[in-house]
Amino acid sequence: MGRIGRNEQCLCGSGKKFKHCCLLKQQAGHVLRSQEQAFKVSLIHEIELIQQAAKDGLQKIKELGVFILFSTVAGDAWLLEITDSDGVQLARAGVALEVPIDQSPETIEINWTHIFAVRNREFEITAYLDRSVQVLAEYPTQEINAAIKRIKKKFSPEQLSQIHVRAETKQDVTLSST
Repeated sequence: MGRIGRNEQCLCGSGKKFKHCCLLKQQAGHVLRSQEQAFKVSLIHEIELIQQAAKDGLQKIKELGVFILFSTVAGDAWLLEITDSDGVQLARAGVALEVPIDQSPETIEINWTHIFAVRNREFEITAYLDRSVQVLAEYPTQEINAAIKRIKKKFSPEQLSQIHVRAETKQDVTLSST
């Protein structure tokens, strides 16, 4: 991943800006965890928060690196990765689903289940398993499109191209945290 900016939200999950949180700790020589470790903790934390928002029937959207997490008032929640338009459902009808994430010190592996697209203001998913296509109504498509544009502005094309370390199958994409 690219470096975190001073005014961006800290990756440790504190909710503070980086300059008021871990940057001060780094400068004081008190680094509690690497940026990669903090990102992994933050991703799991944000998944839990978005699952709770889905359970509570709240529409919420969150950007984290190249990821977009969102929940709907109907209780659905998704994790999207914008470079390859991958997605995995985190909650359905307010019930949290098991998150297919495997972490190691160097990578975060996510078993993506779908490809997503926003077409004609509708959220469309295609399952990797059987190539079935669903159009899901009442999803925050304008907010998702806006988040995708912001993320693409934040990272250079070179950075975005280095996100994936390809595995044997598309379903086993490894996201490098470098």
